[in-house]
Amino acid sequence: MAKVAVYNIAGQQTGEIELNDTVFGIEVNEAVVHQALVMQLASQRQGNAATKTRAMVRGGGRKPWKQKGTGRARAGTIRSPLWVGGGTVFGPHPRSYSFRMPRKARRLAIKSALSAKVQSGELVVLEGIQYDQPKTKQVVELLKTFGLEERKALLITREADENVEKSSRNIPGVKALAASGLNVFDLLHHDKLLITRDAVARIEEVLA
Repeated sequence: MAKVAVYNIAGQQTGEIELNDTVFGIEVNEAVVHQALVMQLASQRQGNAATKTRAMVRGGGRKPWKQKGTGRARAGTIRSPLWVGGGTVFGPHPRSYSFRMPRKARRLAIKSALSAKVQSGELVVLEGIQYDQPKTKQVVELLKTFGLEERKALLITREADENVEKSSRNIPGVKALAASGLNVFDLLHHDKLLITRDAVARIEEVLA
C-alpha cells in the first residue's frame, strides 16, 4: 500500500496514512474514465432543441394552385419543406441524451481518477477541515498554505459540511464535496485534491 503524508490545515505534517491499492493504486483505465465523463456530461444536457415538421407549422391548409394547367410544379401546401416558412425535415426534437454505465464500470472510473491523482502527486490528505462558521477567508488561507492560490482545488470531506461548502463556493475554481458525491468530472476538472483522513476511510469503505 502507498503511504501518503497527512497534514493539518496549518500545513504541518502530522503523520502518514496507507492508501488502499485497490482504490488509490490501480492501473488507470482511460477508456472507462472517458466513458464515465461523457455519461455525466450527457446527463446534464437539456435536450430541448426542437423544430416543426410540415404538420406543425401554422397555415398551408389550402392548395396554393390547381394541380394541372398552370405550368408550375405541383404543390399541395405552402408549408412544404421546399418552401420558405415551411416545415423542417428530420430536424431535432426534445430528447434525453443520458445513458447508463454498469455500476462496476462507474466505480472503476472513479478509482482510476483517484489513482491518477495519487500517481501525479496531486492528492493531499488532511487531518480534517472544520469551521465554526462560513468564511471564505478560511479556505483562502488553506489554499495559500498549500500553494494553491492559482490552481483549481477540490475539497472532500466525509459528510456534507455546510460551513466548508459555503466557505468555498465564492472562490473561482474551488469546490467542496462530500465523499458520497465524488464524481469523475470534478476529479478531472480540479488540479489538486484535498481530502480528509476520514473521507479516505469512507471512500475505501465503499469502493474497496
